[in-house]
Amino acid sequence: MTRTDTPPAWDERSQLTTFLDYARDTARAKCEGVSAEHAREAPLPGSPLMTMSGLINHLRWVEYYWFQVVFLGEEDQGPWTDEDPDREMRVAVDFPLPRLLDEYAEQSARYRELVAAHGLDTPAKTPIRDGRRPDLRWILLHLVEETSRHNGHLDVVRELLDGTTGA
Repeated sequence: MTRTDTPPAWDERSQLTTFLDYARDTARAKCEGVSAEHAREAPLPGSPLMTMSGLINHLRWVEYYWFQVVFLGEEDQGPWTDEDPDREMRVAVDFPLPRLLDEYAEQSARYRELVAAHGLDTPAKTPIRDGRRPDLRWILLHLVEETSRHNGHLDVVRELLDGTTGA
């Protein structure tokens, strides 16, 4: 897998989308070669949902939420519930990691098209908790932050599972 954090141009959109793609690709790279068994294991005793599968599924559903629910204003059909707000991480162990990675990659391609079709100043249709509507720029920045943070979790989980570091 080739990853680059150097944008093809130095405009703001290119920088934001390149870093988001780099973070996405890094998450996928951290899963390369992980066994089906290890993909479902949670090696941190205080974090029973922190599995490789759970983290990838979480990243996938986080993007769904921010792009489709908040930005486009679609009805939230995510797997979470009020009783189980982290359900996307819990149910991930029922699916093969390669399937989750493929779905994440396919979804990322659709969201690249969505981002390309809108200006960075375009406000979201759904307000966030404080009543404001973030623009597409803020959503992209947030997703870079969210994905990068969880890449750190993937690093730790993978090292604890099978000793693999780097990527």
